[in-house]
Amino acid sequence: MSTNPDAATANMIKNLEAKTGRAMSEWIALVRGAGLAKHGEQVAWLKSTHRLGHGYANLVAHLAKAETAAPVAADAAIDAWFEGEKSAIRPIYEAVMAAVRALGADVELAPKKAYMSVRRSKQFACVHPSTKTRLDLGLQLKGVAPAGRLEAAGSWNAMVSHRVRLESVAQFDAEVRGWLQAAYAAA
Repeated sequence: MSTNPDAATANMIKNLEAKTGRAMSEWIALVRGAGLAKHGEQVAWLKSTHRLGHGYANLVAHLAKAETAAPVAADAAIDAWFEGEKSAIRPIYEAVMAAVRALGADVELAPKKAYMSVRRSKQFACVHPSTKTRLDLGLQLKGVAPAGRLEAAGSWNAMVSHRVRLESVAQFDAEVRGWLQAAYAAA
């Protein structure tokens, strides 16, 4: 059963206010006032100082960052990945990212120069437009033996343990979605 990430986030925001008596805007103001720049520092501070659970602390820190981030810059970077010959693989990227967003409200996306880092408490995946015909999905799956399409990442990307090469949307099938879910669950 798939969930609507926007509805899940709205529900978490409503529940946070009901449990703490503070609106999300107040939590965001607290985070900004704390002077902590890094997401992990903000989450740790919210958990230790305000006793928020990890999910709520992560959501507050994520939303505080989102309000100060420049989404146009991120969109422009993503658009640049798919200019020219790589435009044909953008539908694969969009399918993967839709599945990533559906994993949970605690997923954090961090565009890098050439790929998208996907984080929870730590990076568990990366989405990399590698060639004009292939998108690589990197996954952190410690203890899982590479087999078939799930290959060892090797020197491709040191931040993940495995890689799946995707040359069509159809290749992003239930098996690959299962590996993505497992990486998310382990993060």
